[in-house]
Amino acid sequence: MKCWFFLILFAGLAAFLFAAEPELSGVFDSTVNYTAGDRDASDHSWGIEEYANLRLRVRAGEKATFFAAFNLIAMAGNYLETAEYLGILTAHPPFTSTPLIHGPNYAAALELERLYFRINGDYIDAEAGLLRMNFGYGQVWGSSDFLNPRNPLIVNARPRGLLGMNLSFYPTDSLKLMGFVAGPAEPLKTRGGGIIPGLSLDQHWNRLSLQALYAYETPLTASPNGIHRFGLSLKADMELGLVADALYSLNPDKLDGIDGLSAGIGFDYSFFDGNLYILFEYLFNGLSSATAFGHGGNWSNRHYLYGTALYRFNDYFNLSLSTIFCFDDVSFSPFVTLNYEFFQGFSLNCSARVCFDKKDFGGSTAGELGPASPGARLMVNAGVRLRF
Repeated sequence: MKCWFFLILFAGLAAFLFAAEPELSGVFDSTVNYTAGDRDASDHSWGIEEYANLRLRVRAGEKATFFAAFNLIAMAGNYLETAEYLGILTAHPPFTSTPLIHGPNYAAALELERLYFRINGDYIDAEAGLLRMNFGYGQVWGSSDFLNPRNPLIVNARPRGLLGMNLSFYPTDSLKLMGFVAGPAEPLKTRGGGIIPGLSLDQHWNRLSLQALYAYETPLTASPNGIHRFGLSLKADMELGLVADALYSLNPDKLDGIDGLSAGIGFDYSFFDGNLYILFEYLFNGLSSATAFGHGGNWSNRHYLYGTALYRFNDYFNLSLSTIFCFDDVSFSPFVTLNYEFFQGFSLNCSARVCFDKKDFGGSTAGELGPASPGARLMVNAGVRLRF
């Protein structure tokens, strides 16, 4: 009840302050989950989750726009099993370290996802607040997208926002220059360490797009001289859609050589008048790069391949089969996703993921993408989605 009161009050204040009618949109998901344990945890578990992402937009005259977005969630069962302790949720991607309100039947949370303004000019745009700043053209791994690394195993996770600001300048219709500043990853630090200023350049031609990126992270205890990041991303629209995306992280206090590099390369293609779509993308993950575990990313090995094939039966029904494969420890995780739209704005979404590694084929070592211990061998989600 308090959550809804807060949202209604916020919308009313925004409408009053900006003297404009607010535009509310969003997504609501109602999902159930079944999980079968791995070889060391053979039990079965269930969970239910109600999730909404509400987005508010208020125009202030012809040039300025105010944006806000909230995540609301209520859950029970295995969605809460990996919580570090009751009251702090650590496992659900949109709600990392988000306080929970819990009762005898469910736990609930509210998260502020976006809170920023945008000013649009003829040649200059500006944004500031809690917002999303993304970089690079990679569709899967997002090597250049270091401020918020992606995880293709979590298909529906919305990228988290960050406190920052950016100023974009458009000298021509095809060229964009942007300066930006992002706040530190550890907001409780008060000495100014970890602030990330940077510059990016985007140039677009008829069939080719290029982005160059430089960012500097101010000194922290582990990096007394700061960290430099250099990014380059290319996208080509030919017979195949080609993409290359790379970011090198340079810590002058600990020169890591090739381990500072995260690089992805891939292609996509459509067959049968666009009804069959395939995509493959390879990742080289340097062990101290932006996609590496412990450096802001999710991955502990070096070589990965993602592949997906999506077939659209008609305008309402599509089915996709995807796999992530790790070459280093020969582990892989295939998953299938089904989407059926009953009518505009209302759809059924089902997915199932299985985890394998060398132990499943007579080996002695577990793999990164195999079932964890304790963990899940099979994960099935089924739910409905309402867009409004």
